Amino acid sequence: MTFTIAALVPSLLNTNGDAENAAVLAQRLRWAGHEARIVAVEDAADLPAHVDAVIVGSGSDSTLEPARARLLTMHDELRRWGTEGVPILSIGTGWELLSWGIETADGGIVEGLAVLPGRAVPRAEGGRITGDLVVRSPRFGHLVGFENHAREYVQAEASPLGRIVAGEGNGRGSSQEGVVMGWVLGTHLHGPVLAKNPALADAMLTEMATRAGVAYEPGEQTAVVDAFAAEARAAQLKAAGVALPA
Repeated sequence: MTFTIAALVPSLLNTNGDAENAAVLAQRLRWAGHEARIVAVEDAADLPAHVDAVIVGSGSDSTLEPARARLLTMHDELRRWGTEGVPILSIGTGWELLSWGIETADGGIVEGLAVLPGRAVPRAEGGRITGDLVVRSPRFGHLVGFENHAREYVQAEASPLGRIVAGEGNGRGSSQEGVVMGWVLGTHLHGPVLAKNPALADAMLTEMATRAGVAYEPGEQTAVVDAFAAEARAAQLKAAGVALPA
């Protein structure tokens, strides 16, 4: 079979290369002996008949409204995918657009698609949060990446992706990062996150394969690439002053 990975609105939601998480999934599937294709979905007219995973990357505030308008054309599909258990990875403003809504620094409100709980609000202290981000997730282990955002995330404290080890994450003193609802994931982790965190990528791929009724076993080339990822992770953890248990 051929796995189909949909990258939603990549022309507007790929500021940090986060739409390329789709390429990570597709390549790991090919190394495992499966066929995979990536479909760039700019609006509902581009939607394939079936998807196995969905990536929603990050954009800039200048693209919030046009990106929201395009995602809104796929609102029913996003809700259905989330209910059915299709893995959906959303990052940065892409995640915020799937929330209840976004409050902007000038007092405006951008209504979200309400696929995920919580909302994005301006930082209480002002300014941007930038730097290394390390998260301990009960489902996916330690995750690394970098964060770059001017908003904090509230009202989703019951369902975080994980706890902060280094960085700010959702902010407001929550010590939490991201939000999870089933297989719908929202995070501030850029990188792209799946390239830096193979365990998270393989967890998504295993779920995709299980849903399709086939097996997923990482291929030989995957081990070579994962060794590079391990070195990058070790360097970032050291820079962030994080020592993991042996």
